[in-house]
Amino acid sequence: MHAAYIRALGPADSIEIGDIPTPVPGPTDVLVEVELVAANPVDALVRSGLYPTRISFPFVVGRDLVGTVASAGVATGFAVGDRVWCNSLGLDGRQGSFAQFAVVPAERCYRLATGVNPAVAVAVAHPAATAYLGWFVHARLRAGETVYIGGAAGNVGNAATAMARRAGAHVVVSARTEDHERCRVAGADVVLDYRDPRLREQLQAAAPTGVHVFWDTSGHHDFDLVGQVIAVGGRVLLTAGADRRPRLQVTALYTKDVNLLGFVISRASVSDLAAAAELVNGMLASGSLTARVSQIVPLSATSEVHARLEAHQVVGRVLLRP
Repeated sequence: MHAAYIRALGPADSIEIGDIPTPVPGPTDVLVEVELVAANPVDALVRSGLYPTRISFPFVVGRDLVGTVASAGVATGFAVGDRVWCNSLGLDGRQGSFAQFAVVPAERCYRLATGVNPAVAVAVAHPAATAYLGWFVHARLRAGETVYIGGAAGNVGNAATAMARRAGAHVVVSARTEDHERCRVAGADVVLDYRDPRLREQLQAAAPTGVHVFWDTSGHHDFDLVGQVIAVGGRVLLTAGADRRPRLQVTALYTKDVNLLGFVISRASVSDLAAAAELVNGMLASGSLTARVSQIVPLSATSEVHARLEAHQVVGRVLLRP
């Protein structure tokens, strides 16, 4: 089969495009003929070795896919021809998704709802699951709470906005002015310009009793702002900005019983990912999850796409067609 793979950990230009043996599924696996895959920043972290995980070489890169079941073990519950998606390949010993075929453990394989655009499904598979984990597994968001989402027009931020609105939260977000309408459509109650020098005052006006969950999905962490707007007992989610070294306002945090909650989707349990998939499928079917797909390119562009991810030059979602 045709695949994008590496022979050793290394830079983006170490990715090769060529033919490798088609994988053979086990009794609890499904073999998926891949239609589309999505490129994620974590794919580059795994490929380079910056995110350590078990890998066997040659290693097929990538996490996400949407496709059709080509064969399935009798105990998997899947049948040939089923339309499916996955968002947790390419780590912990599992081969990746950037290939014509991929072996997916049945417990990590989810049915694609009838009528859902496969490009939208694969584009939201990773960011929407991240949003679910942030709100409901780590922050334990409750209806009636106020949340703040920085970078709300981004991949994770937009999904987080839609999910927080669905959960009954008061949703305050920030984004560039040209993206404000996108944020409103996703469900934001209040949309602010993150470049506005009066951001703190506007956020305090929008959340007079404080922000219960503060999540800057862009990774530009401003703990001075957090300390001024967070509610007593508030939670701060940390999921981006690996290269940042923010100043931490310790006094403002511990005197308000604030919890800092860092997480990565790569450590999520199978059961949490399945619960995320159930919500994602429901929201895809209702049209309440959308994606900004900037490009659909052939698999041969994998190395170039990885280089752009590492240079922070990707806006929206880049999909590849094996």
